[in-house]
Amino acid sequence: MPELSHGRRMLVLAICCMSLLIVSLDNTVLNVALPALQREFHASTSGLQWTIDAYTLVLASLLMLAGSTADRIGRRRVFMAGLVVFTLGSVLCSLAPDLSWLVVFRMVQAIGGSMLNPVAMSIITNTFTDPRERARAIGVWGAVVGISMAAGPLVGGLLVESVGWRSIFWVNLPVGLAALLLTWRFVPESRAPKARRPDPVGQFLVIVLFGSLTYAIIEAPHASPASIAPYAVLALAALVALLRYEPRRREPLIDLRFFRSAPFSGATVIAVSAFAALGGFLFLSTLYLQNVRGLSALDAGLWMLPMAVPTFLCAPLSGRLVGGRGPRLPLLVAGGAMTASGLLFALFEAETSNTTLFIGYVLFGVGFGFVNAPITNTAVSGMPTAQAGVASAVASTSRQLGQALGVAVIGAVLAAGVGSSSYAEAFVTAARPGWWILAGCGLAVLVVGALTSGRWARRTAERTAERLESTEMRRNAGVSA
Repeated sequence: MPELSHGRRMLVLAICCMSLLIVSLDNTVLNVALPALQREFHASTSGLQWTIDAYTLVLASLLMLAGSTADRIGRRRVFMAGLVVFTLGSVLCSLAPDLSWLVVFRMVQAIGGSMLNPVAMSIITNTFTDPRERARAIGVWGAVVGISMAAGPLVGGLLVESVGWRSIFWVNLPVGLAALLLTWRFVPESRAPKARRPDPVGQFLVIVLFGSLTYAIIEAPHASPASIAPYAVLALAALVALLRYEPRRREPLIDLRFFRSAPFSGATVIAVSAFAALGGFLFLSTLYLQNVRGLSALDAGLWMLPMAVPTFLCAPLSGRLVGGRGPRLPLLVAGGAMTASGLLFALFEAETSNTTLFIGYVLFGVGFGFVNAPITNTAVSGMPTAQAGVASAVASTSRQLGQALGVAVIGAVLAAGVGSSSYAEAFVTAARPGWWILAGCGLAVLVVGALTSGRWARRTAERTAERLESTEMRRNAGVSA
């Protein structure tokens, strides 16, 4: 890809951020609309979980395929295809006649979404070659998540209250079309020097693993152990098969050698933990504010601002810290704040008081604002540029898998605790184990961040990058010969 001027690079960054905005905004807005969906479709807790997880599961399952495909056939081409499919899926979601069809159309959305974020990150990585400039660009990228969290609850609440939940999907149409036109006009095409071959077996195993695991978790409170056990066994079998099959492939879907890098492995664990906390936090907060406190969708959106605003403010600061001092400090701040937030709810029932609820939301927003930039930067900065698409796709997959598992586990815990009682009567007690889980996720971010951001960890990343580059050079030499 040719070297671009500073202004052109900034424009490419803005276009890529537009794709992140509509994908992130979609999930935030939908969380606010969950009670409205529950009333219209008479949905159970598991039905609400599937409305969110159908999207994140398909997204997680296809992100690595999208990243490698973009490296092979062209990042701009795949990015534009993703914008078209995501926008079409949004239209279909707005027309869904019942919950089952909404879940299906959310899966269509996710097919498009899988071609957006990892490919956009790969475009950013190849556009911003200077490490410091790249870290700042990733900080801006992370700030867009904050914007979506700040705007999503307000926009969603306003639309649900004034027009109805179907209108939340209309927001994606103008943004998606504008991003499509701007990409066609201003984003240059790029691809990896050597195309990676498809891995259909690996892709199938990933889909089976993610789908069966999530199904077992979501349906566990409502089904007998005998009916859930086959799905748990299937998930375990898919995992074992994946770990045995992928190292034998010359060009695997998941290059397990990446995980020899301690920072990369740490970033994966941190991404799963942080986004599991986010998914569970939003799920509990939405149901509590509207079904227990009886707030309107708009008022519930306003109550989420103490979480969204710190995320927006802290994300670019985290990007600058990562660029100037490395990922250690942002990860420690993120893990500490998220752990404190979870403990505030688990130990002191923070949701029962306006003051403690506000503090808990602020702490979580600060933690989540600091965690995104070090995840992304660590995942892609130590890898060869030619494999940036695959590396960023693994990081994005970890995020989506974490969010899916967070909603699945926290929803299952809540459903088991509430039982036949109403939310208003049993929510606080039923949700307490969920808050402990979220505090544990924050602690995982803190501990793993501390362990994988030291000098020895950086040395493992350097050795891993050298091995990957050496292998890639030998393969290219063999192809040339």
